[in-house]
Amino acid sequence: MMPCVRCVAVTIRIVMKTLDEWLAHCERLHPAAIELGLDRVRAVATRMGLRLDCPVFTVAGTNGKGSTCAMLESILAAAGYRTGAYTSPHLVRFEERCRVRGQAVDASELIASFESVERARGEISLTYFEFTTLAILDVLARAGLDAAILEVGLGGRLDAVNIIDTDCAIITSIDIDHAELLGDTREQIGLEKAGILRTDRPAIVSDPVPPRSVTDRALEIGADLWRLGHDFNYRGDPQQWAWAGRGRRYSGLAYPALRGANQLVNASGVLAALEALRPRLPVTAQAVRNGLALVELPGRFQVVPGQPALVLDVAHNPHSVAALALNLDAMGFYPATHAVFGAMADKDLAPMLARMDPLVDHWYFTDLPTPRAAPGRALQAAWRAATRRQDASSEVFASPREALDAAAGRAGATDRIVCFGSFYTVGGVLEHGIPRLHAGAPGRDAGG
Repeated sequence: MMPCVRCVAVTIRIVMKTLDEWLAHCERLHPAAIELGLDRVRAVATRMGLRLDCPVFTVAGTNGKGSTCAMLESILAAAGYRTGAYTSPHLVRFEERCRVRGQAVDASELIASFESVERARGEISLTYFEFTTLAILDVLARAGLDAAILEVGLGGRLDAVNIIDTDCAIITSIDIDHAELLGDTREQIGLEKAGILRTDRPAIVSDPVPPRSVTDRALEIGADLWRLGHDFNYRGDPQQWAWAGRGRRYSGLAYPALRGANQLVNASGVLAALEALRPRLPVTAQAVRNGLALVELPGRFQVVPGQPALVLDVAHNPHSVAALALNLDAMGFYPATHAVFGAMADKDLAPMLARMDPLVDHWYFTDLPTPRAAPGRALQAAWRAATRRQDASSEVFASPREALDAAAGRAGATDRIVCFGSFYTVGGVLEHGIPRLHAGAPGRDAGG
């Protein structure tokens, strides 16, 4: 006999007291790690009476989602709004996934919402992502927000985030990733991403060449389509950039604090979204300038000064790795480039390794603490099978931090080290703070 929901709630309060215990509980609940669909998660949300009483931005795409969310959050905060954001995955601590006014929420707030989800779900089995999404949405619903920013975890149409009807959908660049779940063409994947669009609501498409399936879906349901190159544009020179949209222009803008040539594309979509919701969330030009100048997002072409320099980037598919390679090229001359690389086994590794092969002189392949990861030895074998470099070397390590320490010990003061391939790779490097590197010595943590 299934115990009553009230009894279950009493039991779990005794057994699960910490956030780590709750997360372990979530991992055990469902037989599959991923099960796309909204019926189960929507049923629990209905029981919880879950709703967000503020304008909602929902962000989907293959690459650029995190940067887009961070810039939206920063500009709205600079305008004086109380913001809430849900992003995933995290780098070091689960609490990073839920931010209120730019700060990760306390574990105690999450625990209270985990209890609420557990009470409401009864006999319904939820995946880890579904359970944690409901808990974070509950935190945001209780936070008295002026604006909420929700990042889609996977796809869009059947992602748990999509139980919330967005007021403004943003679709960033689309490329092939998670093909086993979303399809193996940009058109198929685009249709899944377009599932976040809503009738009569703004649909911001910042992909410069979006799949036809995205624009067709927007027209089919009567969404208010804003396309980069049609409804809004940007241009820039080495010192500044400018943006123009429907009835509004910004000129003489400083470049966003986030590094990388692709960030203007993301920033343009952000400004279009803010313009589309201007009647509800007016934002001044000064707030735009301040927000872009102050935005922070660890692990997105994050350059840590040192001897050698350290570059942290969560690039984990061919499209994002290609962008990383272009950004590394633009950094200037370094005598040698050392790469700490760990990745999931289901990624398209060959084009990722091929794109970085000309740039990397010494590889440090690493295991990662998840069953989904490719072993470091397998990554090394894939590189050896494809490399054209006779002068490059490689080693294998048990963890990203061990790999970084080895790279720091070998690198010269004027070299650079790039850590990429997965959130786990960058998170493993940042676990004890931002490393400050000194040539010939393991990285020292500076905190932060």
